[in-house]
Amino acid sequence: MTTVDLTAHYGMPDSVKVEGRGAIRIITLNRPESYNSVIEEMHNGIMRLWKLIAADPEARAVIVTGAGKAFSSGGDFTMFDKIKDQPDVVRSEVEDGKQLVHEILDFPLPLIAAVNGAAVGLGCALASLSDFVIMSEKGYLRDPHVAVGLVAADGGSLAWPYMMSMLKAKEYILFGEKITAEVALELGLANRVVAPDDLMPTALEFAEKFAALPPQALQVTKQTMNLHLKAVTTPVLDYAIEGEIASFATPEFAAIVESFTSKA
Repeated sequence: MTTVDLTAHYGMPDSVKVEGRGAIRIITLNRPESYNSVIEEMHNGIMRLWKLIAADPEARAVIVTGAGKAFSSGGDFTMFDKIKDQPDVVRSEVEDGKQLVHEILDFPLPLIAAVNGAAVGLGCALASLSDFVIMSEKGYLRDPHVAVGLVAADGGSLAWPYMMSMLKAKEYILFGEKITAEVALELGLANRVVAPDDLMPTALEFAEKFAALPPQALQVTKQTMNLHLKAVTTPVLDYAIEGEIASFATPEFAAIVESFTSKA
């Protein structure tokens, strides 16, 4: 089947590549030189994309993955360094993250995360909020918010307590430890673990299965199930977002940002 570049069609920047393969849309986080770390244009593109694809009458299933060796290494510390002393900008950026969570949970089409490497920070959030997760044997999940001095306001802190024991969720979130693909499968954070070369073929196989299902029944059932997560995460997210905004003003976060950017 022919693959068509739809990046310009959806008005995305080069850092968010979108391709069409029949009824399947493939989103690729596309900054491989920085392990797909998230900069403002990428974040804004990802946030807008869900409604655009949902409005596409030909789309039936979506795969999200990363270019190169990583799924996404999370927030770009150079960007953090630029905004940390600008409270209004910090609030806007963090609240955009809150909106992104809502956009993903409200997205009606089945979303498959094809985790090809490190899924950290926003990458971890994308995988954790997806409907079906396929991981390469080289992939891993990590929510390092607390480890870098920030309140964990999205992704792991929202979803993991409902996917594994609360004790395990606290361990992985508070210490920011890696969750290997094998452990992710055991914990219920992944549906399949495959060899690296089998990742995209497997993702496409399941995307085609989703795309072949009756769309109204599939989409409303998926959204019905997401209502469980939305009901419990909405008040949690509101509380955590305020905490994350406050984190940007702490001396601990400033010191960690300085240590990262000084190495760049």
